[in-house]
Amino acid sequence: MIKKLQRKFIFIATLSVFFVMLVIIGGINLANLYSTNKQIDMLLTLLSENEGKFPAYETDKKDKQQNGESLYSDETILRLAGLSEESRFMTRYFLARVDFTDKIFQLDTGHIAALTSSGAQKLALKVLESGRKTGYIDVYKYLVTEKPYGKLIIFLDCRERLAAVGRVLGASLAIGISGLAVIFVLISVFSRRAVKPVAESIEKQRRFITDASHELKTPLAIIAANVEVLGYTGGKNEWTASIQNQTKRMSVLIDDLLTLSRLDEQSSAVPSSVFSLSEVVGELAEPYKAVAITRGLKFDMAIAPGVGCRGDETAIRRLVSVLLDNAFKYAGDQGHVSASLFRRGRWAVLEIYNTADDIDKLAGEPLDRLFDRFYRADSSRARETGGYGLGLSIAKSIAETNRGTIAAKRRGDGIVFVTTLPYAPPAQSRS
Repeated sequence: MIKKLQRKFIFIATLSVFFVMLVIIGGINLANLYSTNKQIDMLLTLLSENEGKFPAYETDKKDKQQNGESLYSDETILRLAGLSEESRFMTRYFLARVDFTDKIFQLDTGHIAALTSSGAQKLALKVLESGRKTGYIDVYKYLVTEKPYGKLIIFLDCRERLAAVGRVLGASLAIGISGLAVIFVLISVFSRRAVKPVAESIEKQRRFITDASHELKTPLAIIAANVEVLGYTGGKNEWTASIQNQTKRMSVLIDDLLTLSRLDEQSSAVPSSVFSLSEVVGELAEPYKAVAITRGLKFDMAIAPGVGCRGDETAIRRLVSVLLDNAFKYAGDQGHVSASLFRRGRWAVLEIYNTADDIDKLAGEPLDRLFDRFYRADSSRARETGGYGLGLSIAKSIAETNRGTIAAKRRGDGIVFVTTLPYAPPAQSRS
């Protein structure tokens, strides 16, 4: 149990760190991609507004003003924010001018060396066919703007910018994976300290249950012996019969507590063998046919032959007995009980169904509570049947220690307990 708790702690802690790192890395890369795309859009808009040319900077503007040329507007100057004077030489782009009939009448590839005029023409025609105003074609982002002569299409080579985004993504993922691996190792190392207080508490609880159970067995044995002597000497009466009945119930309770304690202490290396689960279920269910006839219950069995199982046969026999006994206890008058066994992939599946008169009392609660220790849906009926609410807890512990599962589900007016256990090939089952 402690190792299972430790594994859960490691898994939850690592998963939490993973999601935090995912958010951080994703946020950084999305921000980088947004910033890069925004800069690309700004360059495209700038080139489009200036007919495929970069506007002059302040030093150039002074020369142009001296030559009688007009200055650029303040709005254009603001759009140059973030761009250096080398941007016009570093930016690779080409453009196409199109008339109103969507015919290309001018191509300018003087600012790019990675593309020929024919290649530029093909890309421009693809853009015209798509009818879109902006987007990506391969490593080029384009912008289509309306002009007095028709349309101007600017293509910007984004390979370096996209490659930079990819490098940041790769570096951040590598750092994130390395960091997650280091954190996983640290969590694994320090998880023992984290679960140590819980482990000590559970160990103390186990020791208390075991010690108390052993200590109670001796006085109970003495009480039972004394009552028996009183019956021989003074004659049996309702008081001695009640004492005998209660001592027997207490002995059963102590045995159940010891069983649970032993199951909790068992490691993953439980006694394991291959046996025929079909034979076990058939053997244990057969005596209940007489019980069903006596109580007027309907009892069906559908046990597939040759279903083998790998696990602790003694413990699994106890599990099957608990489920069958529980089904017959709570089936109600003129009720229905069924037991079915079949194979599903690599699992042997056992289903025990019984009708339940008090099924409505569980409507507001999850059925998983039935496996809680000392839980009883109807305490008055449990007292009548002599139960303490430990049988299903024992069944669940047996299933889990044998690498299986058990669950309770509603089915019509009753409950079905579905148990899955590791399947073993029938050829390996005993004859």
